[in-house]
Amino acid sequence: MRQFVYRVCILALVALIPAQVFAQEDDVEQEIPEIEWVCPEEAIGGRLNVYNWSGYIGDTTISTFEELCDVTVTYDVFDSNESLIARMRQGNSGYDVAFPNEYAVSILIRDGLIQPIDLEVIPNFAHVGENYKGLFFDPENEYSVPYLLGTFGILYDRDRTGDIETWEEAFAHDGPVAWTDDGRSMLAVALDLLGYPTNSVDEDEIAEARDFLLANSGNVVTIVADPNQQFAGGEFDIAFVYSGDAYQRILQCECDNFVYLVPASGSVADIANMVLLHRAPNPEVALAFMDYILDPVVNALIVNDVVYPTSNQGAIDSGLIDEEILSNPAVWPDEEALESLFFLEDVEEAEFYYNDAWDEILVGASY
Repeated sequence: MRQFVYRVCILALVALIPAQVFAQEDDVEQEIPEIEWVCPEEAIGGRLNVYNWSGYIGDTTISTFEELCDVTVTYDVFDSNESLIARMRQGNSGYDVAFPNEYAVSILIRDGLIQPIDLEVIPNFAHVGENYKGLFFDPENEYSVPYLLGTFGILYDRDRTGDIETWEEAFAHDGPVAWTDDGRSMLAVALDLLGYPTNSVDEDEIAEARDFLLANSGNVVTIVADPNQQFAGGEFDIAFVYSGDAYQRILQCECDNFVYLVPASGSVADIANMVLLHRAPNPEVALAFMDYILDPVVNALIVNDVVYPTSNQGAIDSGLIDEEILSNPAVWPDEEALESLFFLEDVEEAEFYYNDAWDEILVGASY
């Protein structure tokens, strides 16, 4: 199982899936279940400052928490793990909770930028699937609480490109392509295609991956944090994106020509986690928020909105996740389909090689 030998069974997206798979009947109204979660007394009437990925929370998740706890939430977004890490290294600007991916959790722990979590005050942690507890980046779940899962892959317009099956075909496409501004994921794909470890710490291998991407950037018209809206507007044929973002575009499209693919050769799998930031000004409210997010009803509603799989077994078992999402094998495949996926890890000092390589790509790519 390549680098996926960690004790995890990630719910990855590894197959072609056209828009109509998730099509909803226009005349069927979804009944919104009642949220029975009760805010702990120590969190009532406070404030909370959240730092999360864009498009990574339910439509009413924050407003409902504000109502249940009589709190005011400030909700800001970051566009990459590197942005989050850099912001925290410069000094926490009052944030309480953030949502880093696995390798970023390791870095934040190493740099002393997050603090231990008292799981005794997060009873809904019991709903997290056993496969997602005690992962390699936080073996005792001392610093992190699992949230949503995803993959990095290719979103394309089949009417413009025909069927695409490989990274090589996407890199060679004769038409406009967009890359997500995520150096670790893009360089990991390049390392994998070159036959190197996807978490290489070798400066020469990382440089070769940089050169590969530069040499294959001839069709790139933009490198941005979120190319999905521009893709939906027809500005390019292919975008290298995260899975949930891709499916949100597919749902909005209501067409059969938008397709998301994780090539069989391999790609990045990720798991986002809630963490309590160093010097968080509102730790009691932050821990209550984590417990709220892990409530099965709340979590299922989030999945229905963002179309990212969840680590929350209680939400999966609740019967509240849309059947079109939960039952589709492209979203919840069998374990055999997971073998080509890999996590990104903390590469310690080699972090600077990756950052420098990506900066050179941002400057030197053909766009």
